[in-house]
Parts: sequence; C-alpha cells; structure tokens
Amino acid sequence: MRFIHTDKAAAAVGPYSQATDTGSLVFVSGQLGLSPTTGELAQGFAAQTRQALDNLRAILEGAGLGLDSVAVVEVFVTDMGAFPEFNALYADFFGEHKPARAVVEVSALPKGGLVEVKCTAVR
Repeated sequence: MRFIHTDKAAAAVGPYSQATDTGSLVFVSGQLGLSPTTGELAQGFAAQTRQALDNLRAILEGAGLGLDSVAVVEVFVTDMGAFPEFNALYADFFGEHKPARAVVEVSALPKGGLVEVKCTAVR
C-alpha cells in the first residue's frame, strides 16, 4: 500500500492522505473546494464544486489513473437544494462515464465548505 500526494490538489486538512493506493483500488479522501495554491475555499457552491472535482482528478492523476477508473463517488453537501446545480456540474465533469454515486446532506463540512467529494477508483 502507498499513500498518494500531489501538489496539484489541495493539501489534506488533517492527519490523513489525499489518497491510499492498495494496488487494485485507490481511495481518494474527501475533497473540499480548496485551492491547491492558496488553501482557501473557492467562493460559492459552483466554484467549490468545480474545485473539489478538479482536486479529485489531480489526485487520481497522481495515482496514475483517470476519471474513467472511478467506480463510486460519495458527495456531501450542506444544502440539498443545491442538488440540481451539483448534478449539472458533475455531469459535465464526468461526461459519459457514470460511476455509482450517493449524495448526502450534512449539517457542516470542514473549513465551512459547501460540498465535499470522495471516490474509489479501480486500477
């Protein structure tokens, strides 16, 4: 097992890795809409969603994988009212690839984030 780190995605905000690679599976930790250069949250739900997904992609690439390797995505939002907006951004991001997915509303996210995205990919 190896731990994945890339400077092209936001650093972990706690004592964990951006991802863990078991050889056959890659588990990407929850990604907030944090800029990899400033460590600050993007402004607004759409910008945070795009940044969280970009961070996810950068970590997958750091593991030598692409979006087409993603088997399942788990999403946490602080307002389920943003679900239609999230769906549109997510559909643009993944294109024709449609991994299994769950979206759950939570009361709060680290750093005051509005959305967090994690995934499991298959090598």
